[in-house]
Amino acid sequence: MTPPTRSPVFRLTLRQRETISGYLTILPWFVGFLVFTAGPMMASLYYSLTDWGLVDQPKFIGLMNYQKMLSDPLVWQSLWVTVKFTITSVPARLILALIVALLLVRPIKGTNLMRTIYFIPSVVGGVPVALLWMWMLNADYGIVNYFLKLLGINGPGWIADPKWALWSLVLMSCWNIGSPMVILVAGLQNIAPHLYEAAELDGANGWDKFRFVTIPMLSPTLFFLLVSSVIGAFQVFDAAYVMTSGGPLRATYFYLLYFYQTGFRYLNMGYASALVWLLFVLIIIMTALIFRSSSLWVFYESEVKK
Repeated sequence: MTPPTRSPVFRLTLRQRETISGYLTILPWFVGFLVFTAGPMMASLYYSLTDWGLVDQPKFIGLMNYQKMLSDPLVWQSLWVTVKFTITSVPARLILALIVALLLVRPIKGTNLMRTIYFIPSVVGGVPVALLWMWMLNADYGIVNYFLKLLGINGPGWIADPKWALWSLVLMSCWNIGSPMVILVAGLQNIAPHLYEAAELDGANGWDKFRFVTIPMLSPTLFFLLVSSVIGAFQVFDAAYVMTSGGPLRATYFYLLYFYQTGFRYLNMGYASALVWLLFVLIIIMTALIFRSSSLWVFYESEVKK
């Protein structure tokens, strides 16, 4: 009798099993990206071409929402407020974070505790911080004006004054330097000590070492922080919404605040979707310009070795 024939068993090679395991590992992220990121983005792109009141059926109108933005004064006003906040808060925040990082990178007692204290504001959410600063910047009983009064200075109205409202938000953003400070400390610790030793042998003083060693070697870290800070500054919303609601006299009327009111207060979600896509394009352009300029001021250690 001949033995019964067996069907061939499908066997996977080690490389095939590793490939399947890899795809299964990234599958949850990929599904989440499609459902929560790519899908909503494509939906918002479609809605930007429609007249949609959020509670009715979208009506396709083509590029009319984008044409409307060109003549909408609130678009340009909110963009200008956002740009002013970005070009003032981002450099001030990075410079302050760099100064603190230079002080806390030194091997002295209590450095780890001070790093923790400076990082704590980054852990607290945006709304609690905004409420705290509303109290601190109150023109009548705020602690900031109290200390200014002790110095013989009459404090301004801060968030109640159109001339000072935006600067109040810039000041609040400079207070939250924990995240860039930690990243800069890591970047400073990554600079090779022999570079400073070589500079000292060449007769460099402290300023020369900072200018010709620290800043060039830290430029990749500064580049990353600049890109992320600009993107974050263009998306400011919670502080202005809680503290000023865009006032007084629209002095803090940020672009995302205009989007929120357009979409969820006035139920014009089609136009609001177009506003978001304009912001997306502007952020892409700003990021591309920063990347384009990086060849002029960003230096990598591999390039230095060459």
